[in-house]
Amino acid sequence: MKLISWNVNGFRAVLTKGFNDFFNSIDADIFCIQETKMQEGQAEYLPKGYHQYWNSAEKKGYSGTAVFTKQEPISVSYGLGIEQHDKEGRVITLEFDKLFFVGVYTPNAQDGLKRIDYRMQWEDAFRAYLCNLDKKKPVITCGDLNVAHNEIDLKNPKANRNNPGFTDQERGKMNELLDAGFTDSFRYLYPDLEEAYSWWSYRFNARSRNAGWRIDYFLVSDRINKDIQQAIIYNEVYGSDHCPVGLEINI
Repeated sequence: MKLISWNVNGFRAVLTKGFNDFFNSIDADIFCIQETKMQEGQAEYLPKGYHQYWNSAEKKGYSGTAVFTKQEPISVSYGLGIEQHDKEGRVITLEFDKLFFVGVYTPNAQDGLKRIDYRMQWEDAFRAYLCNLDKKKPVITCGDLNVAHNEIDLKNPKANRNNPGFTDQERGKMNELLDAGFTDSFRYLYPDLEEAYSWWSYRFNARSRNAGWRIDYFLVSDRINKDIQQAIIYNEVYGSDHCPVGLEINI
């Protein structure tokens, strides 16, 4: 299976910036996007051979996720089943014969860590949700997790210590998630690879200098990590402040 995840930072905008060319050329079995910033139906995109599922935020122009899949799932669910967490269109779950696929856009702690307490509640709820699924069949989850896990995962770790996305609290929750039975597919294959980033600020020519962060992930249940064939960061693909990331897995 070839799987792709991309925070497009506005689906309507990225459609004018080559999204369709990349979508067609990559020919993914499942293509997951985050930060759609739209309600379903505000943009018409009907790629041939794909089923599509959208989860939009109640607040217009904010957050949102979508999944395109060649194989029709057994079932589809939206959110975590917790009202507090299900107003921003952040989770879509597809059930297949052999696995659950979960697309996610994790809340940002925001400037001044204004939302860090909520972020911690979200992390606990999302981890519990994945663990419950994992009891039934293996899980692949992907998306913008809004955290650089370790110092190797961002350009300037010392300067960014305790900034949103690199707080001890957020990194600790990532540790808890992995310890609960999940594998970071990229680090599984490339534990020591430096300067591998998926997001760059629009400021200070960050992308041209590769002053970035790796905050977009594919995590898989530990029991299928040996089936990982490739983990890819498509840093040559533009159109958003994030680039796509991919997973190839034999399942």
